[in-house]
Amino acid sequence: MRTYIGTHRVLDTIEFEELALGFDELPAGIDRDLFRGPLEAETSQERAARLDVAREVIQELAALGEGGDEVAAWDALYADALTRTVPFLRTARRPVKAGEDAA
Repeated sequence: MRTYIGTHRVLDTIEFEELALGFDELPAGIDRDLFRGPLEAETSQERAARLDVAREVIQELAALGEGGDEVAAWDALYADALTRTVPFLRTARRPVKAGEDAA
């Protein structure tokens, strides 16, 4: 008996787990680092540039969604939500200095 996941033929149990659970790769689509920020430190100029591009991409996706592209509309909502998240690793590395807000 042959087992397939999508169009891929599964040859052993390890490959089955990788294909079924997606261990090796992220799905194509939204660049999470663009919207939520990288896990490494970034300068204020890099952050401003990244956020400008992210806003433009969200606007383009929203426009496509209003034009009838349902996937683009959902991507716009997801990308917008990512802009309001903060990776735990980034916040855990940087201690709050005296006189700074913890936010």
